[in-house]
Amino acid sequence: MNRPPASKSGSTGQMIESAIEKALDPLASALKRATQPAKASPGKPGLMISPLAVPFPTIPPIGGVEIATARAGFYKHERDDLVVFHFPEGASCAGVFTRHKVGSAPVDWCKRQLDADKGGGEGVKALVVNAGCANAFTGKAGADAARRTAAEVAKRFDCRQRDVMLASTGVIGVVLDETKITARLPDIKAGLKVDNWTQAGLGIMTTDTFPKGSYAECEIEGVTVRIAGIAKGSGMIAPDMATMLGFIVTDADIAPPVLKALLNLHVRTTFNSVTVDGDTSTNDTALIFATGASGAPRIGRVGDRRLKDFSAALDKVMLDLAHQLVKDGEGATKFVRITVDGAASPASARKLAKSIADSPLVKTAIAGEDANWGRIVMAVGKTEEAVDRDRLAIHFGPHVAAIDGAPSPTYDEAQMSAYMKNAEIDITVHVGSGRASATVWTCDLTKRYIEINGDYRS
Repeated sequence: MNRPPASKSGSTGQMIESAIEKALDPLASALKRATQPAKASPGKPGLMISPLAVPFPTIPPIGGVEIATARAGFYKHERDDLVVFHFPEGASCAGVFTRHKVGSAPVDWCKRQLDADKGGGEGVKALVVNAGCANAFTGKAGADAARRTAAEVAKRFDCRQRDVMLASTGVIGVVLDETKITARLPDIKAGLKVDNWTQAGLGIMTTDTFPKGSYAECEIEGVTVRIAGIAKGSGMIAPDMATMLGFIVTDADIAPPVLKALLNLHVRTTFNSVTVDGDTSTNDTALIFATGASGAPRIGRVGDRRLKDFSAALDKVMLDLAHQLVKDGEGATKFVRITVDGAASPASARKLAKSIADSPLVKTAIAGEDANWGRIVMAVGKTEEAVDRDRLAIHFGPHVAAIDGAPSPTYDEAQMSAYMKNAEIDITVHVGSGRASATVWTCDLTKRYIEINGDYRS
């Protein structure tokens, strides 16, 4: 049966409808987000889950590690705030830490135990993490509390103190009451499980509104290797080396110096390229543990070609966790990718991108869904980096705001306003002084950020 040909006017009508739907899509998405009821965070009471929240992934057991959580009582409300990772057969370990001039007692402890010159990082048996007390700026009392914690954990797991890693997050200036941890060690030891990843993600949260996890697989000489990680962080995020707290475990067999090199390689473009508020924590810690339980051959040399796929998978996990930190930025409603290209050097590109990402004026404009690109010009110019004013160009997604150092002749306010209603915003800035580029991820700055931080200690 022959069908009559579609009328030209009908086709035109469909095209118009399609164009209208496309134009209104950001508006519809924004309306949907605004009308969805906010859910309470599983962390601190009174917080609502971020509208950018990412579901916690399914993480299968990682050979060679078991995890337990407990309520130690660092928080007044009912929640687990103590997490312990146990490595029965030991694990290789490496870490990167805050460059903050007032580092915390647990950071100092881990640095000493992992000192490569003293053969650190081999045979690590436990990681102990508490939320609610940072044990930072606590002097000798805080250092002694950290040491006593490691000593008690070492007794429970029959290992050396140096084989226990420590991490803390929470209020600065309060000495850790280690008895809250040691009192729960019997329950921790009895509750160790291979599939407690979600509980671990919840247990390290402070003002986070959702637990952050990531998982990837790769192969080393035909053997499947698993990589899993969790992280926490919502505010005070502008790390100069890592993240608030990030813990990655793999069943690959990799020597500590190689793990350290891999962390250093990937941290620059992942944890070190995110910012929420421009503030760096006293406790930033990222640790990676390799149990060797997969049966894959041991890798002890940094340049080993067998590391290629593992390195890519590790980068994927670290970048995923870094993005989740931004998506849970305190009060955040927008996830923003800022790319600077045409810079004189990678370092210059990164400094320019960070200047834009850290600018309160830029971030509040994004919160107000206002493409105020003049504020980007301001943030670029104040860095004193090499910039060719007459070649400067600014794009918001596919829309050109400025080109060749002047407002774009094709600028369309209606299109730009519609684009700014998206939950994810891409900003690209060409500075015309070279060929280097860098990307930094950030979020908007809303009234909710002030409310959360004004109420932090209550």
